[in-house]
Amino acid sequence: MRVAFFSAHAFDRQFFDDANAGVGHHLEYLETRLTPATAALAAGYPAVCAFVNDCLDGRVLATMASAGTRLVALRSAGFSHVDLDKARELRLTVARVPAYSPHAVAEHTVALMLALNRKIHKAYARVRDANFSLESLLGFDVHGRTIGIVGTGRIGTVVAQILHGFGARLVACDIAPSEACRTLGVEYVPLEEVWKRSDIITLHTPLTDRTRHMVNAAALDRMKAGVMIVNTGRGALIDTRAVIDGLKKGRIGYLGLDVYEEEEGVFFEDLSSRGIQDDLLARLLTFPNVLVTAHQGFFTREALQAIARTTLENISAFEQGRRSGNELG
Repeated sequence: MRVAFFSAHAFDRQFFDDANAGVGHHLEYLETRLTPATAALAAGYPAVCAFVNDCLDGRVLATMASAGTRLVALRSAGFSHVDLDKARELRLTVARVPAYSPHAVAEHTVALMLALNRKIHKAYARVRDANFSLESLLGFDVHGRTIGIVGTGRIGTVVAQILHGFGARLVACDIAPSEACRTLGVEYVPLEEVWKRSDIITLHTPLTDRTRHMVNAAALDRMKAGVMIVNTGRGALIDTRAVIDGLKKGRIGYLGLDVYEEEEGVFFEDLSSRGIQDDLLARLLTFPNVLVTAHQGFFTREALQAIARTTLENISAFEQGRRSGNELG
């Protein structure tokens, strides 16, 4: 099947070419992001492969559908960037990769926690300058601390398993509690209790109308002073303006982000010669207790192999007139 592959990076080519070797789809790699301005590039391709930072609003979907596209194959688990109602109206099939490597994101989550707590990023830069002072590098034991996990799906459950090994007290909130987490001794409580009791809060819930900006000014007021917040889920779970205010006031002691609500056009790009035009992101980066990574939680060899394999399976299933089970709607 001919596939227009948007937002292609060198690592995409490597893993998709390897996975496609025995499958035989024709993948046309395009470095450009999928936007209303570039959607016409999909003309003549029955399938489009899109990334989490591509735009799949009604305008883009209509342009692609009118030019012959019938399948949107997402190489991501998230789909909040897709206008599913419009896709149904246009009779476009949308398939995603619901799970690839929960361990990849979970391990990155804990890495952010430890780096923030023990100031690893600051210590690295300091030692590189031959400064071996320990001033301002004091951390705390994770053992015995209360950690709140918001969302205990596959990723949240692995986070709980890792943190259980540290001897942390774990509380969680989820509409569908995980039996694996209960076995570990995770205590399920209302979200307000997670905010109130946690020394560290980590977010692993999908982005919906209900969860958008769930970490806002009101939520911050309920949290412990000096709380650590880590978000490797979806950028818009956090109200950026509110957390900047919380950082300025000292209510937030540590902030670790692998996602950002306005990351389109920023993350996955090299802006070193152009500078950051997003004033809120630029402001976040000025705080010494903020650590931002560029949506790399998924970025392991195992995860990329799984993403490529599942995406191509979704495309093959569509071509053969069957369902893969990963279709949306």
